[in-house]
Amino acid sequence: MCYELEDKMKEACGVFGIYLKDAAQESTDAARTTFYGLYALQHRGQESAGIAVSNGQNIQLHKGMGLVSEVFSPEIIARLPGKIAVGHVRYSTTGDSQLVNAQPLVFSYLRGMVALGHNGNLVNTNELRERLATLGSVFQSTTDTEVIANLLARYSQDRLEDALVKAMIDIRGAYSVVLTTEDKLVGFRDPFGIRPLCLGEIGGNYVLASETCALDTVGARFVRDIAPGEIVVVDSRGLRSIQGLTCPNCAHCIFEYIYFARPDSTIDGINVNRARRAMGRQLARESSTAADIVISVPDSGTSAALGFAEESGIPFEEGLMKNRYIGRTFIQPTQQMRDLGVRLKLNPVVEAVKGKRVIMVDDSIVRGTTSKKIVNMLKEAGATEVHMRVASPPTIYPCFYGIDTSRRDELIAAKMDVEGIRNFIGADSLHYMSVEGMFSVFNTDKDWFCAACFNGNYPIPVDD
Repeated sequence: MCYELEDKMKEACGVFGIYLKDAAQESTDAARTTFYGLYALQHRGQESAGIAVSNGQNIQLHKGMGLVSEVFSPEIIARLPGKIAVGHVRYSTTGDSQLVNAQPLVFSYLRGMVALGHNGNLVNTNELRERLATLGSVFQSTTDTEVIANLLARYSQDRLEDALVKAMIDIRGAYSVVLTTEDKLVGFRDPFGIRPLCLGEIGGNYVLASETCALDTVGARFVRDIAPGEIVVVDSRGLRSIQGLTCPNCAHCIFEYIYFARPDSTIDGINVNRARRAMGRQLARESSTAADIVISVPDSGTSAALGFAEESGIPFEEGLMKNRYIGRTFIQPTQQMRDLGVRLKLNPVVEAVKGKRVIMVDDSIVRGTTSKKIVNMLKEAGATEVHMRVASPPTIYPCFYGIDTSRRDELIAAKMDVEGIRNFIGADSLHYMSVEGMFSVFNTDKDWFCAACFNGNYPIPVDD
């Protein structure tokens, strides 16, 4: 497993695609660019990675369990020639952690070959699998992405764009998808726009990616976000757009801005770093307390902590250092060293926190276990007080749209009030940002977001 802090929500995955119109058939530029794009999206999934490349006649695939740097080598990239590529990094929210579920999925149907990568989660997977199985479909994986592939095959009498529209009518849930046929690169997004997808351009060639940070990494210019319900197709004729489905209102995932996305990304017109700084300032306005320093739980809490320090006038210090070179570990700690996981990832800076009243800012608390260990570490390091501030409201409800919190009994805020959580984690005080305060930092209507994990308002009905 990839060693992540256990008290964090996990995202489903990241997707990337590129069409190089003038690339030579033997060129590996598409695969190489996709490799770097996936590297930039590694934070969205560390379980598996894959790249599929079309040379105009067939599609070759390489995928494996692990990080991008572990799955791919220069020798492997050299075996993936072609001018169209799609890539995927995965963390499983639907389907087991197995190689068969790693993406992209490659399949053949009436009109040729397709490689498909999906970010998000469908909420009517079981219903569609049963219907398709009754009609003769065969499933080789347990991922909901294979449902989309089977629907495309079911509608194969239509041209690809029409088949996609029919498939979008059938599926419910969150999805940003990139796919390639032998001669087309396609991207499409659910009509609520829950999961992000953007379009870039590099040297007259088009790129699709989950976040703008991937465009920056490969040197592409941001063009625009893919609209909710939109299908974009890139082929020898250039770029064209089809509005597959329309929805009266969007429901962009607010947790993209709180935790998932990289701070240097801009999603649907909102810069992630600026949003987090604003959340930190709002949090400080809501929860003033006497303290000597402000620290963050790196990295996702850092922007909010800086905003908190700016608003409160309390100096920011690096009180916790993150080990960025852990990679993957298969060595499980013994019972006597059960805190090893957190200490491998984070370590207190004793000189910064000793004898100090510390405000520790984090983006969220999910299960509370890691927060408890960090508070204890800071006090062992000599902090006289630890006041925890959370730059989001309490996470009370599970997410069914591509985040790994499908059970409410896993969420500490669904079982305890704020004082109970404070006592559990051992903090001297605890304050969450209010729902109203969270929405106030965005210059848009609150209905523009999906915040179901905080308020229980699910934009797409979820089957029992």
